[in-house]
Amino acid sequence: MSKLKVSSAELVAQARARITEIETQDAIEMTRDPDVVIIDIRDIRERKRVGYIPNSIHCPRGMIEFWVDPESPYFKEIFGEDKEFVFHCASGWRSALTVATLRDMGFEASHIKDGFSSWVKADGPVEFPTDTKPTTS
Repeated sequence: MSKLKVSSAELVAQARARITEIETQDAIEMTRDPDVVIIDIRDIRERKRVGYIPNSIHCPRGMIEFWVDPESPYFKEIFGEDKEFVFHCASGWRSALTVATLRDMGFEASHIKDGFSSWVKADGPVEFPTDTKPTTS
């Protein structure tokens, strides 16, 4: 296989240089604001396995461009509301790329810099689906 022109790490670094990143502790405080919407772009299996931020909205990363676009047949009304949108993934890589793409589309958003793993380490609140028990890995 030939070397890529741009590595995934370089793409993330480029995205981070042009988006708004929120520190974990600040994101935890922001959950008290009713005008802030936390969007979880992790895979549904990640949410079931390690939990999720209470009141967060799950939006699979593969659908986000369609869910935020009012002209798309997949548009979700929540993204048309006058709210502040804060995205997250597990470590901040996928959400950085997502937010950079959304900004390119004209949709303002930010992301939790170090993702859900830092949320858990900071003792941020975590919920689990009622049919799932927490695991340790």
